[in-house]
Amino acid sequence: MAELSFSESNSVQRVVERVDRHAESPLHDFMLPIIEHVHKLIRETRPTHADWRKTVEFLTEVGHASDGRRQEWVLLSDLLGVTALIEEINTSRPKGATPNTVRGPFYRADAPRLPLDANISLDGIGAPLWVTGKVCDLDGQPIAGATIETWQANSQGFYENQQPDQQPEFNLRGVFTADAAGSFRYRTVRPAGYTVPSDGPVGLLLGDLGFSLRRPAHLHFLIKADGFETISTHIYDSSDPELGRDALFGVKQELVATLKPRGKADECSLDFTFVMVRAKKGRRAP
Repeated sequence: MAELSFSESNSVQRVVERVDRHAESPLHDFMLPIIEHVHKLIRETRPTHADWRKTVEFLTEVGHASDGRRQEWVLLSDLLGVTALIEEINTSRPKGATPNTVRGPFYRADAPRLPLDANISLDGIGAPLWVTGKVCDLDGQPIAGATIETWQANSQGFYENQQPDQQPEFNLRGVFTADAAGSFRYRTVRPAGYTVPSDGPVGLLLGDLGFSLRRPAHLHFLIKADGFETISTHIYDSSDPELGRDALFGVKQELVATLKPRGKADECSLDFTFVMVRAKKGRRAP
């Protein structure tokens, strides 16, 4: 007869033995080590009944705060560095290639295609920023026809889809095509950094624990080209004091750029080269 008792020493075994080894759930292989690690964590931290109730209450609040417009579970994953770690594991690249970072919740797949030199600031609010860039491979050869999608927060730190009644639709978004030299250029405004949502259970708890809830100023880029791995990344403003405390752990030295003065006192420019790597067989785009 199989062992009937459940104890601290055999808890993992008793739970795991109930899992159907032939189950076809896509999370089958992932859940088994999670069970093991959760039980190990409980044995190590030895929470009281009250501690565990508070934990369950917190997780319940996270669920209640999540809906079609707000995802507290994603925020929890982001602020604990889990999302960044998964990105690192799945998109490692050779030295010299542009690294990936977390795409974030404000991306829109329906941004308009625009000609080079277009201005993506539809309301004209903010200090002018002139962006130029180049897309090339690891050998420095230009990738003509690469698609460059960009999106960013405005000069107050808000994305267009956060303020649908205050910003024009598709403000500070655009899709460009690199020319024969792999180059692209457009106009925008200098973005501001911002605080991730702090009024929900995740922000309140992690804020109390001393976690940074600030994101340094940045521009998002999603770059695609046939035969190459897709780049989904940020370019960060080197002058932002929050670079070392990015709430989403996205800052990498290779992605920090200097916005240089240009023309009038409040104008600046950004120039950056994105380096793509050949797609590996069987590796899916992020």
